[in-house]
Amino acid sequence: MTPLIDVMLVLLVIFMITAPLMSASLKLDLPQTEAATASNMPDFVAVAIDPKGQFYIGEQPVAPDAFAERMAQAAKKNPQTEVQLRADKTVPYGRVAELIGVVQKAGLSRIGFVAEPAPVPKTP
Repeated sequence: MTPLIDVMLVLLVIFMITAPLMSASLKLDLPQTEAATASNMPDFVAVAIDPKGQFYIGEQPVAPDAFAERMAQAAKKNPQTEVQLRADKTVPYGRVAELIGVVQKAGLSRIGFVAEPAPVPKTP
């Protein structure tokens, strides 16, 4: 009985370690800035653009026409909804401007750019 319990505990530890690693599927290389801080807006929509130019709402890829429709729905629900935009640093500015145009046309004007905090230099 004891060896079976040991095996179960080892499996439990393995699952506890690997579960958080599997949760983030959208990998972006965000730009870094010293002023990057998390927003505490209660009502927001997280959008992203990957290096290929694909639009995402949360972690789900969305076609451009469906993206515009979802932004219009969010604006209709609450026009003060903040859009938190994450764009890979290799995405051309034109593609980011296109996304911003779609968001503003839908009626959302609060757009926040998400960036990685810059690494703190180590002092000797």
